[in-house]
Amino acid sequence: MLIDSLSTGFGLFLTPLALGLTLAGLLFGLLVGALPGLGPLMGIILMLPVAIGQPPIAAMGFLIAIFVGGSCGGSISAILLRIPGTPLAAATLFDGYPMAQKGRAADAIGIAITASALGGLFGGIVLIFFAPLLANFASGFAPPEYTALAITGLTAIIVISGGSLIKGLLAGCFGLLLATIGTDEFSTGYRFTFGSHHMLNGFHIVAVVVGLFAVSEMAFQIMGSGLTRKPDIPVVRANFSSILLTLKHWTNLLRSSAIGAFFGSLPGAGGVISSFTAYAAAKATAGPDEKYGEGEEGGVVATESANNATVGGTLVPSLALGIPGDASSAVLIGALLILGLFPGPTLFEQQPEIVGGVFLVYLASNLMLLVAGILTTPLFVYVLRIRKSHLIPVVLLMCAIGTFALQASVFDLWVMFAFGVIGILFRVADYPLAPIVIGAILGPLLENNYRRSLLISHDGHWIFLDRPVSAVLIGINVLLVLGAVWFALRQGRKRTGEDNGFDQASRAPEV
Repeated sequence: MLIDSLSTGFGLFLTPLALGLTLAGLLFGLLVGALPGLGPLMGIILMLPVAIGQPPIAAMGFLIAIFVGGSCGGSISAILLRIPGTPLAAATLFDGYPMAQKGRAADAIGIAITASALGGLFGGIVLIFFAPLLANFASGFAPPEYTALAITGLTAIIVISGGSLIKGLLAGCFGLLLATIGTDEFSTGYRFTFGSHHMLNGFHIVAVVVGLFAVSEMAFQIMGSGLTRKPDIPVVRANFSSILLTLKHWTNLLRSSAIGAFFGSLPGAGGVISSFTAYAAAKATAGPDEKYGEGEEGGVVATESANNATVGGTLVPSLALGIPGDASSAVLIGALLILGLFPGPTLFEQQPEIVGGVFLVYLASNLMLLVAGILTTPLFVYVLRIRKSHLIPVVLLMCAIGTFALQASVFDLWVMFAFGVIGILFRVADYPLAPIVIGAILGPLLENNYRRSLLISHDGHWIFLDRPVSAVLIGINVLLVLGAVWFALRQGRKRTGEDNGFDQASRAPEV
């Protein structure tokens, strides 16, 4: 099955359009990754309207390459400016910036790009071998299993909610509410349309995502500092000798890549956790002459190989089960749905050529990263010199043009700007935005399969416990929720104890 998928996928991948868009996506991903405040998620969102007008493999190659390039690009600004372009590159600061301070900025960037490419290839191997196995296991799923699976995907909200579980759950419920707007699939009745024909099909997911993330982010950039400041950065040229520098740390590279792929396959874990975990593992096993935190090559190898291997791991549950591992993969699932492809076992069974093509574009994007990333380093250094006051209008214009091009609808523009305001309000109130996207994408899957399950059931809700796989998934979901509640209560007690200790200490001099 695997060989057949790859062989049939070659015909779809080896076209000038698919290859060209994969390369273009990689370079754009490096660009948005290098620019602080953007990142792979923002890049995928900005280019989503462009991608959905293309053939499936060309479109997914474009978006996946942005994911790959954006996950690496943040290391460039982290090394040169001590400002990670994305949270994924935060751990790269520990040794990347000290290397630059020692005059080894070119080596640091070259190692970061090489480690990212090789880590990404490791994640690709994991994707190619484990995604079909997982899809084959899920091929016998019926509506009860898909219902439990959708709930499992929604539990990722618990992990990515940040400091407040309640705020994350409320944001996720808001996303689920958005999924109910439009025409009911079962009764063909209209729900929450308020008499507007524009809302009969609900809100377009692209307009919602662009507004929530891109428009709100640009608003915060405008309100931030350094709007007109032009960074003073020396021109750096990486070279291919950095490949040998990276391969010297091959054990570190393999270990960190394995850590990244593992954490990527866990919904909600993501590259930030994997990169810090890989760095900690590398530091713990370092020799006495390796001084991590002072410009050690192994530190850059560990963090960058881990965060790009995470991409391959993240795509495993996304393609095989339709469960998003993070916000970026949630948008990729949305892109698949818009293209008329439904991630999960049916995609592997009915359209193996699409699966094989996706595998190939992911591998190709990492190979292109190794070559094109090193050759184009000076270009991204020049881009880092652009003032925010020049960059922000371009991004907003791209948002507007891309959103309007979806359906040539002015209503989509109003939706985009409305959700931009909603995104600003959510961020001001410290509510996470990713749960909204996950709720909006998984909402229809949950609702439709839940209702189908009850229609075929003779014992009501017992159908979810009568079937072994569904019962196991329900049990896992219950344990995840109980574990999250326990952790939240524990953190609350700890915080209360710290507050009480502070209060007692502050009153001590008056006694």
